[in-house]
Amino acid sequence: MAWWSDLVEEQPEFAERVRARFAVRKHGTMATLRRDGSPRISGTEFDFGPEQLRLGSMAGALKALDLRRDPRVALHCPTEDPPEGDPGSWGGDAKIAGVAHEEPPGDDGSHRFRIELTEVVLTRVGDPADHLVIESWHPGRGLHRRRRH
Repeated sequence: MAWWSDLVEEQPEFAERVRARFAVRKHGTMATLRRDGSPRISGTEFDFGPEQLRLGSMAGALKALDLRRDPRVALHCPTEDPPEGDPGSWGGDAKIAGVAHEEPPGDDGSHRFRIELTEVVLTRVGDPADHLVIESWHPGRGLHRRRRH
């Protein structure tokens, strides 16, 4: 099992850049699996604590019921366009795949989950701006960087 704290310990600079992409706005996107196996896209807020990455939802929300049934989840940072004329200064696009573990409900019955990491990816424009740099981290494999033209 790998948690947010494991990534921070192993790759602190990469983890900080990923966290920064999720912090550009309050709401990001998550994907869960519906009962029939089709994807469900939902808006959500993320909490990057010192030890765990967590997310929550209102009591009875379909995305929470999806996670109870099938805990696989994909998270995408809030989107932000690269600056016009200077795409190399864009911080990138971050994605996290993992498994949601339910925690005790909040006082209002809200759902709370901590996320076990299975993959973390950061994609950005390279320098010069003629290629993408794709950095991916997987538990047990570490951080890999590749270029795509």
